Amino acid sequence: MTAEELKQGIFLLNTRRFGKVAEVMIKLIKSLDKSKNIFHDLFDTTLNQRIEVKFSTVRQSLTPITESNILESIAAEASANRAVKFKNWKKHDFWCNIQQVKKSEFEVLYYGLFFDDCIKIFRITPDKINDTIGYNNKQHKGNVGEGQFHINAETLQVHLDNYLIQTLTYQNLLNLLKCKS
Repeated sequence: MTAEELKQGIFLLNTRRFGKVAEVMIKLIKSLDKSKNIFHDLFDTTLNQRIEVKFSTVRQSLTPITESNILESIAAEASANRAVKFKNWKKHDFWCNIQQVKKSEFEVLYYGLFFDDCIKIFRITPDKINDTIGYNNKQHKGNVGEGQFHINAETLQVHLDNYLIQTLTYQNLLNLLKCKS
């Protein structure tokens, strides 16, 4: 497998499978252990901390689907390469959702963005997950203790300035995964 094939495959994964790739990546990078229960993803035995992992792919936004454009929208989706390069992020409209954030269930959240040309990894603690990053504690009607925040061209700089801990290339990720398989 090449780094390009790895990237293309990651962008094609469904949500659950994509999430598992992100978990494995963080587990390997940070030398973490499996979770202690179903409410968090990983565990740091050295610091005795519950770890949550949330990532998103960065893709250009498309025109919303309507009755009048439904077939054109489906056709455009099938043929479009919407992945955004990090160096061009300010030029594109994109919307990444870091969702189902249950702040009481972890001590550290590793979250990040898979761009077309690199992977940005961020680290934040629950006390910093607030209005400054656009956190909304109302993800679903009636939910309690669960929220979300969005990363887009307007909000990304806050994350880069305050919470970025690492940047990987797809070759870095491929090398990491090959060492452990």
